[in-house]
Amino acid sequence: MVKRDPIPRSGELAVPRVGQKRAALPSHVVTMLDNFPTNLHPMSQLSAAVTTLNSENTFARAYSEGISWTKYWEFIYKDSMDSIAKLPCITAKIYQNLYREGSSIDAIDPALDWSHNFTHVLCYSDPQFIELMQIYFSIHSDHEGRNVSGDTSHLLGSALSDPYLAFAAPMNGLAGPLHGLANQEMLVWLTYLQKELGEYVSDEKLRDFIWNTLNSGSVVPDYGHAVLRKTDPCYTCQREFAFKHLPKDLFFKLVAQLYKIVTNVLLEQGRAKNPWPNVDAHSGVLLQYYDMKEMNTVLFGVSQALNVLSQLIWSRALGFPLERPKLMSMDGLMVLVGAKSG
Repeated sequence: MVKRDPIPRSGELAVPRVGQKRAALPSHVVTMLDNFPTNLHPMSQLSAAVTTLNSENTFARAYSEGISWTKYWEFIYKDSMDSIAKLPCITAKIYQNLYREGSSIDAIDPALDWSHNFTHVLCYSDPQFIELMQIYFSIHSDHEGRNVSGDTSHLLGSALSDPYLAFAAPMNGLAGPLHGLANQEMLVWLTYLQKELGEYVSDEKLRDFIWNTLNSGSVVPDYGHAVLRKTDPCYTCQREFAFKHLPKDLFFKLVAQLYKIVTNVLLEQGRAKNPWPNVDAHSGVLLQYYDMKEMNTVLFGVSQALNVLSQLIWSRALGFPLERPKLMSMDGLMVLVGAKSG
């Protein structure tokens, strides 16, 4: 993960501006999105739209013309930047079709940065939400490379798939509940907790609820992590935003209360070596507060474009080879697990 000290503030988190021409969607992509049934999941629509943008790629044409491998990265870079530029309009189109009765989206404003344009085309004008999206997209793009979407994009890119295809595929992985639904699952769990204990709960009752949850074989969502050795800085960033803008929100108060109690309970239980909360333990509450309830995974996917496509550019610039799965004989597997023959 990217290490920053001190944690960057919102003014440092803006993603660069993009032009209207680069952000515009081809008519066939718009027509396809408009004709999708309303019961088609937004992640499926995002993946299909990005795949269809493959018609605009420059890398495949350059490759067919025999460019040197040392030039691959230049065309990968152009296609990656074009893809990133179009994502706000794709997302807004999906959102308006599914949740706003197909109302039109606003045009990209070249005077605004990328994340601000995202809120602009969605017709969100609240300065706090604009600030939140600048933070959200930046911290959700900062992810360890060995996750489902990062690995998938790297694998496809190694076969010289263009950036549109290499970004669409990991979005299908992100749609899986173990990768991209973590913040929504936290919201579901918080809603259940609030229903069981009421809107205002004492630390003692909450501690008992956590212990009962663990003793029943369940887990506290988004606490404990295979990589983190301390509280996720991305969690801390959102926590500071919440204290600034929504300190009285009941869901945030519950999240803050959990932060005070859960880690100590997990340490006391002794099973979780790294009992710290990650980014997903907080993000869903912030999005819900600003009435962005339906597109959590899509927002995560848009953020991941900054991660996986920058990785793709560097992979081609450094000339990384085709990824191949490792093969192992049965004898080798027996040695690996320490099994004895006979």
